[in-house]
Amino acid sequence: MNDDRNPHHRHRIAAEVRAAGSLEVLNPFNLHPIATVDTVDLEGVERALAVADACYRQRDGWLPDFERMAILRRAAELMTTRIDELALLIAREGGKPLTDARVEAERAVDGLRCCAELPRHSGGREVPMQATAAGAGRWAFSTHEPIGPVVAVSAFNHPLNLIVHQVAPAVAAGCPVIVKPAEDTPLSCLQFIDLLREAGLPPAWAQALVTDSPATAEALATDPRVAFLSFIGSARVGWHLRSRLAPGARCALEHGGAAPVLVDRGVDLQQVAPLLAKGGLYHAGQVCVSVQRVYVHQDQALSLAQALAEAAAGMQVDDPILAETAIGPLIRPAEVERVDQWVREALGQGATLLCGGEPLSQTCYMPTVLFDPPATAKVSTQELFGPVICVYPYAEIDAAIAAANALPFAFQAAVFTRELAFARNAADRLAASAVMINDHTAFRTDWMPFAGLRQSGLGTGGMPYTFEDMRIEKLVVWRAD
Repeated sequence: MNDDRNPHHRHRIAAEVRAAGSLEVLNPFNLHPIATVDTVDLEGVERALAVADACYRQRDGWLPDFERMAILRRAAELMTTRIDELALLIAREGGKPLTDARVEAERAVDGLRCCAELPRHSGGREVPMQATAAGAGRWAFSTHEPIGPVVAVSAFNHPLNLIVHQVAPAVAAGCPVIVKPAEDTPLSCLQFIDLLREAGLPPAWAQALVTDSPATAEALATDPRVAFLSFIGSARVGWHLRSRLAPGARCALEHGGAAPVLVDRGVDLQQVAPLLAKGGLYHAGQVCVSVQRVYVHQDQALSLAQALAEAAAGMQVDDPILAETAIGPLIRPAEVERVDQWVREALGQGATLLCGGEPLSQTCYMPTVLFDPPATAKVSTQELFGPVICVYPYAEIDAAIAAANALPFAFQAAVFTRELAFARNAADRLAASAVMINDHTAFRTDWMPFAGLRQSGLGTGGMPYTFEDMRIEKLVVWRAD
């Protein structure tokens, strides 16, 4: 039986839908239940899709730009009054330390404000008709329209801001959107959908649901009425869904990587180490662009690894709702076991352990620094998604760049150097969609392009880019008599 400490949340489908079951949401630190949420079956998915499809087909009912902009601005103002509440929810359901959770909530506000301004700058263009005789007497220009119903499938690691990244551009573009949050972290999503409705968005234009099975989720994502799929999650699932999309449906996929960092000789290790520690251990390493593989000139490699280990060892691992906590839990106990297995494998193959290397509890893993693990170890070849940073010495920069580029995925990379030539050479040659100079790989602002390459994803994230993906350009050609 639920009480105020363990409330039950209904789906956010804009129709009468019977729940298929109930999902228990756990605090990932202590594994205590914090809420239950409705799940829906194929019938619920069908109702949600029918509502979204009807919104799109009834063109006379499309919300005008100024109205959508006003809704997003009001939503931003409402969210500013609830930063503390939302930050606590992020910490409780997702395990992100409260300080970082508050930053996430503040970023979500900024994202809403950014999306509210996008329609203001989205004009069409004139298309020249006089360049050939065939175009004589004609005038052509383009306008933009929403692409159609959007389905957003989200991940657990940023339970509010990822939802904002997927839903707010859809609202700005005028698309009806259905969002399926991660099963581990559905509560922030439901709060956000409620907030949009409180700000004046009609319920049919933004719906949220949790499915009762992967098959039901796949039916939602691949339905022929879906014009655009926004997916954040595992590469295996993302590429599979892309292969099942209806003809004509567009998609954006955001998966993960094993972000490389190149460190030139002569850098100030005391400045670099804290940045790398933050970039690799933020949210217990559960970020798709976390610092994972650090290539350091052999003259300084061990010294930097030791400085990094000292920084990591000083980061408190504890309950994420405590103000002093720097690192919280992994999202599930199975992830603690997996990370520990990978670390033990690397140690068994010759890596040197400089700090950490074991679970602190069923849900937390010690921040870990490994020196020179084998290039074939899982920690060197697969996305860790845990609080582990690997440091590798190099003699020649060409070999380091080759190692950094050797994996079948690529996202963001970083370079630390005092030399412009080194920075330029590395930035030119690294296989990455973004290269940070003298900053860690996890740096991001919400309006900059954010794109996985190779197996790491498809398309470009970031508010303006997602907004453009969710629209179509329509050409009007006017023949004058």
